[in-house]
Amino acid sequence: QVQLVESGGGLVQAGGSLALSCAASGRTSSSSAMGWFRQTPGKERELVAGISSSGLTTYADSVKGRFTISRDNAKNTVYLLMNSLKPEDTAVYFCAARTVSPVVRLEVREYDYWGQGTQVTVSS
Repeated sequence: QVQLVESGGGLVQAGGSLALSCAASGRTSSSSAMGWFRQTPGKERELVAGISSSGLTTYADSVKGRFTISRDNAKNTVYLLMNSLKPEDTAVYFCAARTVSPVVRLEVREYDYWGQGTQVTVSS
């Protein structure tokens, strides 16, 4: 079992920044791919950013150049730095672990552990 706990969400004005953290505990592994997803009411959960075990990153087109994902395997923590936030970034953000593979995948079903989510609200 792996437990994931997100923190760092909140309310910010457009153009501002927020940093999310995801602390993993339990049977964690540095060989897992990790991802940050987001979801808004009535929409499917989507991958925002992912990072492989070797540090290769993947970003949704909508956040490229604004968001940065990173990981600290010694601390079992994954981070998402969000800059130049827009109202359309408003969502619940989830951290996810793909323990079966070190490679990032876009599909929700490929991830076997999830955090409880943290709300990010960007006001205009």
